[in-house]
Amino acid sequence: MPQTPSPSPRDRSRGSWFAALCLAAAALLGATACTSGGPPQSMETVEAEPLESPALSSLPPVDEESLRGTFESLADELLVPGAVMLLRTPEDQFTFTYGTDALNGSDPVSLEDHIRIGSITKTWTGTVILQLVQEGKLKLDDPVSKYRDDVPNGENITIEQLLNMRSGLYNYSESYKLSLALDETPQRIWTPEELLEIALPLPVYFPPGEGYHYSNTNTVLLGLIAEELEDKPLAEIIQDRILEPLELTESAFPPSDSTPIPSPHPRGYMFMNNVMTIASTKLPADLIAQAQEGTLKPHDVTDENASWTWAAGQGTSTAGDLADWAEALADGSVLNEEMQQIRLDSLQPVNPDDPNSLLYGMAIAKFGELYGHTGELPGFNSFAGHDPGNELTLVVWTNLAPAADGRDPAAAIARELIGELYAPAGAPAQ
Repeated sequence: MPQTPSPSPRDRSRGSWFAALCLAAAALLGATACTSGGPPQSMETVEAEPLESPALSSLPPVDEESLRGTFESLADELLVPGAVMLLRTPEDQFTFTYGTDALNGSDPVSLEDHIRIGSITKTWTGTVILQLVQEGKLKLDDPVSKYRDDVPNGENITIEQLLNMRSGLYNYSESYKLSLALDETPQRIWTPEELLEIALPLPVYFPPGEGYHYSNTNTVLLGLIAEELEDKPLAEIIQDRILEPLELTESAFPPSDSTPIPSPHPRGYMFMNNVMTIASTKLPADLIAQAQEGTLKPHDVTDENASWTWAAGQGTSTAGDLADWAEALADGSVLNEEMQQIRLDSLQPVNPDDPNSLLYGMAIAKFGELYGHTGELPGFNSFAGHDPGNELTLVVWTNLAPAADGRDPAAAIARELIGELYAPAGAPAQ
């Protein structure tokens, strides 16, 4: 299967989903160029395939033992303490687990475990905004300056550009200031305004609409706008509009003062600290060797406060709820038909020079036939996607992020599983 170049470490560390989706895109499309490094380039809008378009030819039957072998061998290779996979097809549901809920522990991970879902939270926040648009409470072409007067060039940045990561606003998660603070004061409670105080004074990446750059700043602004329009906390908005209607009873937007993970849950681990990931999420070769030998252990980051992610990544969930959510996100259960089509039509390639690159739109991604998102923050990595044409849903999570070799573990596993699932009948997965 083709390999993709490594993305900019600042783009993929501390909650960025980009590298994960590049891997999945490569698996499904055979793409060989999907990068986030270098200066963003302007891009033309391209129309995404409509949801009801013809699907791929019927997928071959699932080879359960082969799939399990792929899952377990990759989990072992990536040195994750634990991993979970859930696959739904029209014929069956397959669930695999690997390892334990704690490093050197004895209790196995399970489908009932809750994890931090990182940037999959963005799909909740983005869906709330689109619901408010369809209710006439704001417009996609509203300037951000209508709601805040402190955003650089805010009169020319639209709500849609916040949703599709084309505002050009600096991503506070890439700043040294935040990384150092996360390492020195991991229990610090961050407010959304403090996050914006880091981001807004820093240089923009490009003029609004003239490039693509993944930025948590966009989603924090959207969360604050939702709170202003609804006159209640974002946690309540997400509960009322997303979690309760879909009966996602195992999902939550936890309070920022402690950001707890509901029980049961695994411990989450990381080899590096946050400042180190600014240069690279990959350990030096000698330390990778030590990790593989078992003499270098990752450290426990489970209880570090996640309020620095807020609207962009503070959610928790389970494999089952993530599967249900991926299906609702893809089939439009949470939006009316018109708004769902607008969302799908917003998908554009993040690399305009590669028509097969990952597509990203209004808080939704498309990689091959799967619509969804991934999430990463220290200690946890997750992947959730749904292919409506083939009625296939895949969720993978791990309790280590990033891996010693710099990969996003859940995304790397998902990439191989997808390649195997979509291999033509009779042909080996690449």
